[in-house]
Amino acid sequence: MIARMLKPFIVVAAAVLLASCGPPVVVATPVATARPNISGNWLVAVENPTDGTFRRTYFTLDQTGDQISGTIKNNNSRLVINESTWDSTGFSITNVQRNGANERRTTYDGRLIGSELHLVQRRRAPGTPGGPPARPAGAPPAAPQPAPPELVAHRVAAGEGALPAKISLPELHKVPDNGIARTPAMGWNSWNKFAGRVDDASVRGMADAMVSSGMRDAGYTYINIDDTWEGDQRDAQGNITTNRKFPDMKALADYVHSKGLKIGIYSSPGPTTCAGYIGSYGHEAQDAKTFAAWGIDYLKYDWCGASMLHGQQDEQALYQLMGDALLASGRPILYSLCQYGAVDVWKWGADVGGNSWRTTGDISDRWSSMAGIGFRQGELAPYAKPGHFNDPDMLEIGNGGMTDTEYRTHMSLWSMLASPLLAGNDLRTMTQSIKDILMNREVIAIDQDALGRQASRVTGADSTREIWSRPLADGGYAVALFNRDSTDKQMTIDFAAIGIDVRGKKVRDLWAHKDIVVTGTQYAEVVPSHGVLLVRVSK
Repeated sequence: MIARMLKPFIVVAAAVLLASCGPPVVVATPVATARPNISGNWLVAVENPTDGTFRRTYFTLDQTGDQISGTIKNNNSRLVINESTWDSTGFSITNVQRNGANERRTTYDGRLIGSELHLVQRRRAPGTPGGPPARPAGAPPAAPQPAPPELVAHRVAAGEGALPAKISLPELHKVPDNGIARTPAMGWNSWNKFAGRVDDASVRGMADAMVSSGMRDAGYTYINIDDTWEGDQRDAQGNITTNRKFPDMKALADYVHSKGLKIGIYSSPGPTTCAGYIGSYGHEAQDAKTFAAWGIDYLKYDWCGASMLHGQQDEQALYQLMGDALLASGRPILYSLCQYGAVDVWKWGADVGGNSWRTTGDISDRWSSMAGIGFRQGELAPYAKPGHFNDPDMLEIGNGGMTDTEYRTHMSLWSMLASPLLAGNDLRTMTQSIKDILMNREVIAIDQDALGRQASRVTGADSTREIWSRPLADGGYAVALFNRDSTDKQMTIDFAAIGIDVRGKKVRDLWAHKDIVVTGTQYAEVVPSHGVLLVRVSK
């Protein structure tokens, strides 16, 4: 109470004291810095000089005081802004995605200059999700990286670039069998070799090489164009369009057909594809008719962009939409589902009209990737049958990341699995050893066996040695011994132990191209590291 009563006197006394000591002292009071208002819909459009399409990124921002919310949407993703800051140079907006202990941050730093919004995306730190690998301890400093490009955004109308409205999903039903692909598809796909560089000329070149190399005569039929053939906008009638790398898709299809081959194409059940080009969402029937008019024989339908609007619970219905559309298109088109083995696709892939369905993530040209994918397929054997096959992804044979021994294992395992055989190498420059692997007709005959049954693992004494068996249409069997170890191993097949009677039967080594002698019920051989012994038992 006394202190409260004395406070006015203390203030006055202090003022008198200051006045008696010289000029008045001015005490600066912090003033809040006015923030520019960046609310609105902003567009960054960057042209791809290769194909004439644009990479469009929309920053839809809502500013309240110092807080910025909204979304960042580009051709194939939509991120919600959940962090923002301001400083003396401008602002930053961040999307944070957390998966357990892992955190992935996407941050843009920006500033308003006149009527333009200038933005720079921060590079992710080494060792973080989406960033470069962490440098080992003691490694020399990394070379300096060029500064990330500065993007310039301009205001556009509200709603431009927004995701389309969700379509009504159909009731689930069984799509009738299209009657094609009684054995697994064989051919070539552009992605592993060309990725986004595929164009009309390269497709024609691969069609020519498939004929001149002998691959067509060995059974390879399809020339498949993967992602990046599409435009980034539909025409005024809503038709899907090509970009300038593919000036005339009908003429290209006619050329491929003139070689005695078939042609495949790629799309997505989402608004955009994995690479951000236009997808088939909401235009399934229209696109199927366009593909049929062009003369397309094969469709790879890749989930990626659909995840912006739908969860996995909607996958079956969305794939069913295109299955129905292809069946109604008036042309037999092989339907290949690509959604990486989610939601037990092998249980419903045939019901949506699928001729094959991916069972895994993407393969890469490494032993660990190929083996890790291929040897996990055994439990899926009950779901393979004529017209409907499990697909552990494309072949990497000839791309240089594995040895010829490992590539023979790759070819053997995929053939035992009744998998599509889609080469992904440069057919124009194959060595003779790669030709011998891809065109081993005795191995191809296992893959193409009319019974359509997939192999199962029948014995695996440890994680390095496995034996797989597959029944064949002639009443025989294919049996493969795989050595997954880093050293050569003596391996033995006991045919009686795996239920195969070899009495009076022919047993043939399909890589050595020779008949072998079985003593009693057993046959032993040294199998090289990462190698295979593949035999056929027949009458």
